[in-house]
Order: sequence, then C-alpha cells, then structure tokens
Amino acid sequence: MRLFVVGRFLLESEFIKIGFKCLQRAEEKALVLEQFSLLNEILQIRLQYAHLDLTVNLELLIDRFTENQQKLQREAKFQIAYALLRSELQAIHLKAKIIDLNKLILSTLSKYRISLDDLLSFKSLYQLLYIANEYAAIHQNYTLVRSFLKTADNFLMTYDQQSKHNLFYYLHILYYLANFNLRNGFFNESMVYLERLKEVLSQGNAVFRAQFQLRCHLLMALNFHYLGDGIKGLSVLRAGIKQAPAKSNEVDLADLQLCLVMFLTQFEDKTALIELRQLIRTDAWYEKKMGMLWTIRKSLLEILIHIQFKHIDLATFKLKSFVGRYKKYLLNVKENRVIDFVKLVEKYLLNPTIIQVKSFREAVEALVKNEENKDLFVMGFLAWLKALVMSQNPYQVLLRLMKEDI
Repeated sequence: MRLFVVGRFLLESEFIKIGFKCLQRAEEKALVLEQFSLLNEILQIRLQYAHLDLTVNLELLIDRFTENQQKLQREAKFQIAYALLRSELQAIHLKAKIIDLNKLILSTLSKYRISLDDLLSFKSLYQLLYIANEYAAIHQNYTLVRSFLKTADNFLMTYDQQSKHNLFYYLHILYYLANFNLRNGFFNESMVYLERLKEVLSQGNAVFRAQFQLRCHLLMALNFHYLGDGIKGLSVLRAGIKQAPAKSNEVDLADLQLCLVMFLTQFEDKTALIELRQLIRTDAWYEKKMGMLWTIRKSLLEILIHIQFKHIDLATFKLKSFVGRYKKYLLNVKENRVIDFVKLVEKYLLNPTIIQVKSFREAVEALVKNEENKDLFVMGFLAWLKALVMSQNPYQVLLRLMKEDI
C-alpha cells in the first residue's frame, strides 16, 4: 500500500520515471500477496498515466487489468458466499438452529455461480476448507470432504512459492488437511502434513506457534492412537497438556482433555473419570464454545465411564439427564446414530444381562456395520458397546473394526 501511495503521489507531482518504478514494485508485491483489490487500484493508475510511459505495452496492461477485475469479482462472490455460510454455521453452533447444510452450501454456490475452479488465493482456499471442516464435523462424516484433499493439494503445489507470504492461511490449510486425512483414515498422509506444519512453525513467530501447539499435539496423538500405538498417542497427549502455556486457548485445551478422557475410556483406565472432572465448565458453556456435538460426546463418555466401572445407578441418572437435555435436539437434526446408541445403552442399564440376548447382540452388530457409522469418533463409541457385549477391551475392538473397514 505504501509503494502505491508513493507511486501515485510521484506521478501526480510529475516525477514520472520514479513514479512508474514504485508502481511496478507495488504491482509485483500485490500479486505475491494476492491483494486483488489493491492491484486493481494500481493498474487503474498505471492506465491513467499510461500515455506518459514510453516503455509500456498498453495491450498487455489492459489484459492484466481485465484479468484482475475478473479475479476481483470472483473473489467478491466467494466472500459473500463465505459470509452467508459462516453466519448459518454460527447459528447451528450457538442456537442449535436446524439447517440442511448440504442443501444450503449447494444453493449458495449455485446462486453466486462459484466452482472449485474459482479458487484464486490462499485466503479463499482457507475459507473453503473451514466451511468443509465445519460441515463434516456437524455430520460426523469426513468422507464428505475427501474431494477437497486433491483440490487443496494441487493448489499448494502450484503456489508453493507464495506460501511464505500468506503464512496465516497456509498454516490453517496445512492443519485442515492434516485433520481431513486423519478423519478419513489416511494417517500417514496426515502425519506428513503435520510435519510440514511443525517445520513452518519452527521458522515462524511465537504467536503462530502458540496458536497451533495444542492442535498439533492433538492430531499427532490421534494419528498414533489409530495407527495402533496407543501408548505413544497417550504420551503425546499428556505432554501437550503438561506443556500448555498458562494463557492457552481454553477451547484447544478442552479438546485435548476430552481426547485424553476418550483414550483412557478405551483403555479401561480408572483415571478416565478423574481426567473428565478437569472439564469444569457447565454443559451450557461447552455447548456455546465447543458446539453441541462436542458436548454430547463429552456427556456420553461420562455415562460410559460410569458403566465401565459399575456405577450403574449414577450412569442411569446421567443417561436420563442426557435424554432430557438432548433428545429433542437429536431428533430435530436427525442424528439417529446417537439416538440408536443411547437406546441400546439404556436397555443395558435396565437389564445388564441383556448382552447375552441374541436380538441385543444383533442390534449392536447392525449399528457397527452401518455405513453411516464409519467416522472414527463414532466407531470409538460403537467399539465400546461391542466390547461390552464381547467382554473385550474397547481399544482392541476399535483397532479391529478399523482394520475390517479398510
């Protein structure tokens, strides 16, 4: 911006040669930083004073201006679409608003005639991946975003040299790709993105390192866990929590803590309940800050822990409370997986010997085999239920289910 202002001032003051030099440098910098709006102003000034530039190829200058205007218009449409989708996502998280997000995304992209080919910048790719991540998280189905993996990877390969000039967006893109690969079961690919993320962070400033430190620990721990090295995953997770700075983001820290509870529950470790009690906020706070599904997962884990350690009366009380608080929401969002799971848990609490009944075992197996239940986090709950029926370790059952699903 400074070069542009100086260049324009110099041209207005009739310092023609040095003015054009400043504008040339400003144009080159704006291109690298993907600042299409600023680039539009620079090219307008260059056109305005083109008759004074004896070296200019006017036809090429006009082509650059026209091409940038098209980019600017596409970027503007993308920003409008992003704002609308982001607003609806906020309503889902904070107000439990019921929305067919898939239909909304398709209609919004269609309305503004946006395609994935319109990806012009690190910023727009980041925004696309953000929406995709929220969409997949709400549906607990990351196969829905697999198509973005190749699109994003191709973009990064094409514009690799510009990544250092767009560090904020680049780091978030690497994080999202690590997460998408993890949730799709591509653990080694996820690790590759995490290593790239850690490498870039080691060269960057302390603000970015603090922002991504806990998230990196979380994804790394999850990768080890699902690769079958649960002890390593647990170690990484504990290290992340222990090393967390005093002013760590409470949302990221809560994610790590709940993940620790999940690991310990799958290991049948009695400290799971102790770690769960570290999450001291109210459910209302977690619903607002972490989202409805995160809070539902936390509440279900608490019930499973109490069942695991034979606190049947307390588990029954917690389940009744859970149903009272979330049944209407789950029905409204058509989250039948959770409803079916809770019904089976409720049957067990009413009659623990039911795990020997053929119809109950078949119902558990049907839930496990359902294609809609292949999300890693969903499989974790189903593995716990199947382990209960089979009198086996939940973590070992989970690994076996994942292997069968490959």
